[in-house]
Amino acid sequence: MKPIRNLSAVIFVIASITIASCGNSSDSYYPKSRGFFRIDLPEKKYVTFDSVYPFTCRIPETAQIVSIEGNEPGSIWFNLIFPTYNGSVNFSYKTINGNLYQLTEDAREFANKHIAKANEIKEIRVSHVENNVYGLIYDIEGSNSASPYQFYLTDSTKHYLRGAVYFNHIPNNDSIAPIIQRVKEDLDTLMGSLKWKN
Repeated sequence: MKPIRNLSAVIFVIASITIASCGNSSDSYYPKSRGFFRIDLPEKKYVTFDSVYPFTCRIPETAQIVSIEGNEPGSIWFNLIFPTYNGSVNFSYKTINGNLYQLTEDAREFANKHIAKANEIKEIRVSHVENNVYGLIYDIEGSNSASPYQFYLTDSTKHYLRGAVYFNHIPNNDSIAPIIQRVKEDLDTLMGSLKWKN
């Protein structure tokens, strides 16, 4: 009879622990929300970019300029690479030959290609009179937009520069919002410091 009594005691202890660990029935289970990796941004430091291109500007110290071959006459193509963010700004420079209206319309059409994925496209005017730099920013809001920020800059007579931000992954702009914001700030610095070479 003793082994049965010991077995009953063990079962009683296990059952008591199991019941006690179930907790209060008012506690509900809530699934954890989906999280994203913490993004640590580097310190803001800028350097002057001055090369054979017909302008100078300040760019982030961590960025790299990569020229693209095969330019058509009067055009220059290059990318501003952000290795830390796995992204880039694709630039095209063109000399204006009575075609400013067509160039600005092309920029608008490129931005409007993102309407299907965008919640909103904000147009922000750029005017740096002291450097003879004018233009328009297309701030494209939406979590699935392939290019969240596009712009063009011009002096209205000779120089035209267009840029578009891209990241090398499937768009989920909510998860990289701090990076997008930093790139916007970096590009605002670039635009504010841009000077045309005549």
